[in-house]
Amino acid sequence: MLQTRFPRIPGDIGNPVTWPFPVHYKVVPDATPERVVLHKSGGLADAFTQAARELVEEGAAMIATSCGFLSLLQDELQAAVTVPVAASALMQVPVINAALPRQKCCAILTVHKAALTGEHLRCAGVPADTPIAGTEDAAEFTRAIVGDRAHFNVDRARAEVVTAAQTLTNDPRTGAIVLECTNMIPYARAVQAATGLPVFSMFNLVQWLHAAVRPPMF
Repeated sequence: MLQTRFPRIPGDIGNPVTWPFPVHYKVVPDATPERVVLHKSGGLADAFTQAARELVEEGAAMIATSCGFLSLLQDELQAAVTVPVAASALMQVPVINAALPRQKCCAILTVHKAALTGEHLRCAGVPADTPIAGTEDAAEFTRAIVGDRAHFNVDRARAEVVTAAQTLTNDPRTGAIVLECTNMIPYARAVQAATGLPVFSMFNLVQWLHAAVRPPMF
């Protein structure tokens, strides 16, 4: 988990009511949204890998992070532990692309398009020509998350996320959307309703991995 103060509303990966199974959190000191999103998690790799090791020692069956920009640390985290690791929702893009019609691809909605570099995409196995839209010009959502505000207007944030997502439909290749930002998960239903497209997020990825490490009994 990043070290944050913004509200973790239901649906946010950092709110335990989001999950239908037990979760355990470990906050990485000094991992602020600004440092992770705008400064490529500089100097934080060791702290994140240590947190992952501690979680596994405490019984975690899998590891996930609370920010899609941490795709940069996927290799380090994967090498540090012996359980499955999902550092970013972006890791789903290749699988989604394989499921879509050939002329379609999965687009990305991110909290900050300018900060999402080719390196972030490469580390998650995302094609370089993937359509991307960001919410960095949004007055409420990105300022609340990256700026780490103690309060924000959820209705305004939802509207901004939906508006940004709708721009992705201008590209005829867009056949699905993945939400890079884990704080967008509460708005996934609204995005799906507005675009008519399948919407993926870290919620989907964690659910998928959990079903593998703790299969349901029938």
